[in-house]
Amino acid sequence: MHAPADQCGNNIGSADVGWYCLRSQPKHEHIAAAHLRRLEGVEVFCPRIRFQRQTRQGLAWVTEAMFPGYLFARFNFFEMHRQVRYAHGVSAIVRFGDRYARVEDEILAPLRNHVDGAEVTQLNYELCQGDQVEVVGGVFTGLQAVVTQVLPAKQRVKVLMDFLGRTMEAEVERSSVLPQVAHPLAV
Repeated sequence: MHAPADQCGNNIGSADVGWYCLRSQPKHEHIAAAHLRRLEGVEVFCPRIRFQRQTRQGLAWVTEAMFPGYLFARFNFFEMHRQVRYAHGVSAIVRFGDRYARVEDEILAPLRNHVDGAEVTQLNYELCQGDQVEVVGGVFTGLQAVVTQVLPAKQRVKVLMDFLGRTMEAEVERSSVLPQVAHPLAV
């Protein structure tokens, strides 16, 4: 005997508990997650990353959603889809055509095991000789450079850069340089 199906063709038996991908309102992933956690029978996974970013005030630690605009929730679709869909901060349950985006446990398990209990992964950039960096503090702020030597005992690095029309090597604080990566997850 087959489980009943909803108007979109999804099987929705009473034991249909699974992970679903949810779309949140812009920059409201953490708000949606907090409201969903209040619902009995709903488990939420909203991974975030913490990394350093250059701001006007200098180098600052920021925390952002690992998947901007999305989070995951495990619930019984038949019983809870309306409460989940209309929770504060949730925009929609993601669908592909007429099918809801159900995510298998095997896909989320490695990611869930990687992040800590607070669902935050901190990205620490290990600098190596030859890395392209941007100087974000001190008198050389804004210059592009190449790491020539890492001095771990002093928390400093030597960098090679073009300054005033000539190539020079300078020693700067480790915290005053950022590696050149396209996106924090591209490390």
